[in-house]
Amino acid sequence: MGFESFIGHVGAEHRYYWQVIDLTKYVFITGGVLSGLGKGLVTCSIGKMLEVRGYKITVIKCDPYLNVDAGTMNPYIHGEVFVLDDGYEADMDLGTYERFLEGEFGRDNNATSGQVYQAVIRKEREGGYLGRCVQIIPHVTDEIKRRIRKVATKSGADVVLVEIGGTVGDIEGLPFLEAIRQLSNEEKRGDTILVHLTLVPTLSAVGEPKTKPTQHSVKELRTIGLKPDIIAARTEFGRLDTEHRRKIADTCSVEERAVFSSINVPILYELPIELEEQGMGAVITEYLGLNGTKPDWTEWKKMVSTYKDPTDVVKIAMCGKYAELADCYVSVNEALRHSAAKAGCRVQINWIETEVFEEDIHKAEVLADYDGVLVPGGFGLRGAEGKIIAINYARRQDVPFLGICYGFQLATVEFARHVAGLEGSHSTECVPEAPHPVIDLLPEQKAISVMGGTMRLGANDVEVEAGSLAERLYGSTEIKERHRHRWEVNAEYYERLEKAGAKYTAVSKEKKLKEILELPDKYFFMGTQFHPEFKSRPWAPSPPYYGFVKAAYDKKMGKPKPEF
Repeated sequence: MGFESFIGHVGAEHRYYWQVIDLTKYVFITGGVLSGLGKGLVTCSIGKMLEVRGYKITVIKCDPYLNVDAGTMNPYIHGEVFVLDDGYEADMDLGTYERFLEGEFGRDNNATSGQVYQAVIRKEREGGYLGRCVQIIPHVTDEIKRRIRKVATKSGADVVLVEIGGTVGDIEGLPFLEAIRQLSNEEKRGDTILVHLTLVPTLSAVGEPKTKPTQHSVKELRTIGLKPDIIAARTEFGRLDTEHRRKIADTCSVEERAVFSSINVPILYELPIELEEQGMGAVITEYLGLNGTKPDWTEWKKMVSTYKDPTDVVKIAMCGKYAELADCYVSVNEALRHSAAKAGCRVQINWIETEVFEEDIHKAEVLADYDGVLVPGGFGLRGAEGKIIAINYARRQDVPFLGICYGFQLATVEFARHVAGLEGSHSTECVPEAPHPVIDLLPEQKAISVMGGTMRLGANDVEVEAGSLAERLYGSTEIKERHRHRWEVNAEYYERLEKAGAKYTAVSKEKKLKEILELPDKYFFMGTQFHPEFKSRPWAPSPPYYGFVKAAYDKKMGKPKPEF
């Protein structure tokens, strides 16, 4: 489908002409009542229901915040920054899209208020509006629509999913809601639908679901000219019964069969199947006028079953400084779960604030209770010494270890200090005047003062040493992985570190920067400068993560060191 043409017959003169018809459909997804209801997961579920019917889909996430992108945002505030192949630092929902849907996305798939206003103001400064008074309507809304249609055109998708971030009623989200209202009117009737996700709470004192928040949320939508076609009710206690579905349908002017329950599911990837079983896929395709292609869930259900079967549990210690907020490491968590499913076990992830190790080094003995130690990416001095203590414990006690980006750099620092004899080794990020700056700024970073989008970002070609553990895990000597960093292993120390036994078994293709650290004499010890979690998928786990979880499981079960 996508963009197609047909010969049309017009006028008394019987002239023929080519007319281009845009056959792309649009599904708008909004959220009400409060944030955190799982709007991204509902969006992915809709996309998957269309994909299993053979339709090509794409997604655009519209974020009302004024940041140009998520790159400079604190993970405590907004969750992890998800890096795409093209180097764009995206909202974490883009990671969810890639873990559920076919293909990979780019910077065009995330539109922020910051980008929109920046583009409008730039155009105004360049005289692009020819002296007009620049306003939210039509100039800002036109720019939003342009970005949405650009994604449709570029992708050639049959259906474009447009997720509007935030909650209906937020002031900053109004231009996006107005833009999709206009777009709905501009497109042919039947080519757009709106799915609204709301909360239906069950108060313990009352003991029954309450639909009033949903009614008020839909009322808020109506005040800005939008009417939902489908309502997805977020519930904590299973599917809504007929009575409450009928009440929502009556008060919100939707069909009863178009009211669905977004429930808690044991495994994240079950939600599309759950909503399919409720009939959402059939209603969406009918409303959009798509043909009656039957869904084929065979492969997806087979993948989901791998998460249900295992009973053995592997305990992983996640040693970081944003430990209490799981959203900071959502891609890492999912990569571990993907890997555990393939390895035939379950993974239990415990987050540990490494600052506690700095207060008392003996507290690191808690790591004896774990089957593996992981130090994820991060920035800054806070918690760095605690991470080094955790790495030192894992290396000395031969606990399977994986270090990601900053974890890879600090593993180099730990090795330099305690094996290579380079006392005072550190990263210049933490200690600018370190006696041995084994980790230093990339040369091209030293003159940069602007922070947004200026790191080494995106997918880069990496050359892997033949015969190494990395080569065995990837099954190739040429890989492409996503990066997000400013510091690297200092070239002045390559020789001394490798002479002491550090094996850097992969380098960047262009500049020969060190990319993977291995300690072959250990059961499993690996660090990667890149972020392999960004490319991990439930049906294709990241090789380093799989190696780590598999090794942790095998060692727990008393098996010999895995050869992969």
